Amino acid sequence: MFQAKVIESGGKTEFYLDLTLQLASLLENERDAIANAANTAALLFELMPDLNWAGFYFLRDGRELVLGPFQGKPACVRIPVGRGVCGSAVAERRSMLVEDVHAFADHIACDAASRSELVVPLIRGGEILGVIDLDSPMVGRFDEDDRRGLEEIAAIYVAASSLAH
Repeated sequence: MFQAKVIESGGKTEFYLDLTLQLASLLENERDAIANAANTAALLFELMPDLNWAGFYFLRDGRELVLGPFQGKPACVRIPVGRGVCGSAVAERRSMLVEDVHAFADHIACDAASRSELVVPLIRGGEILGVIDLDSPMVGRFDEDDRRGLEEIAAIYVAASSLAH
């Protein structure tokens, strides 16, 4: 049985190296996308400090994101592509790092306590399958090191999972 190990490294580079190794071990030999998303969200929520939400949205019919496995308070179920931080990440085909969600003109507030957000698209063969979304109650919680780290987490998740199109 997998047991998450508290990461006690000095910096973010070491933190994400350890986190990616733990995730790869956790997802090893499992191909189910939902099971892997659930375990990925749980691992992120447990090991990353200062989060109030960690989870997945999956792209459906190329038009909207639908809530997947997550940890945190109940969330918005459907987000149109192009709306909010998650929908913008899909429309722009890039990661979105928002230091203060109150300064993001089209932010969708699922949890009023969220102040910063990091969203990374899940991409396989050039096709966007969904996003990983992290929220924090702290302004400026995420930086470029977090973006790069979460992009690696997304790549590990996509490589391990069989996602239906």
